[in-house]
Amino acid sequence: MPEPLIRTARHGDEGELARLDAATWSPLHAVTPPPQPPYDSFFSERSGPADHRVAEYGGRVVGYVRLGFPTELASNAHVRQIRGLAVAEEARGLGVGRALVRAAVAEARERGARRITLRVLGHNTAARKLYESEGFVVEGVQPEEFFLDGAYVDDIMMGRSLLGPAD
Repeated sequence: MPEPLIRTARHGDEGELARLDAATWSPLHAVTPPPQPPYDSFFSERSGPADHRVAEYGGRVVGYVRLGFPTELASNAHVRQIRGLAVAEEARGLGVGRALVRAAVAEARERGARRITLRVLGHNTAARKLYESEGFVVEGVQPEEFFLDGAYVDDIMMGRSLLGPAD
């Protein structure tokens, strides 16, 4: 299978990204309630197309990664955070998630960040393994931070330095 095309999102992707978000929602990775129809709103004032990289296979959007700041503080502006990642069910296992994580790391570097961080739910083993394989390490755990689908779930903070040679 060829590598997915990774590109910056466009305003015209909004409906497709909203539907992808709804189709991939799960308590395995989401702490917010499931998206509700109509599935046509995805971008916000805080997070627009320039903050998203999308993965395409055959001209169809099959995944996205959202890159932002962990806080609005100037003293923290040297850090970027992966603030969302989704891959369509039919594209899982094809390297789409890995390509999106690598695109986020490269984009953070290009924007001058020194570090990149993320938060992942403790029970999301597949995502944690992906992030670890891309150089992220656990930097903190908030035990039982969320109550999801009838169980308490840890919130795991992961990060990595962007200093040194590119991967």
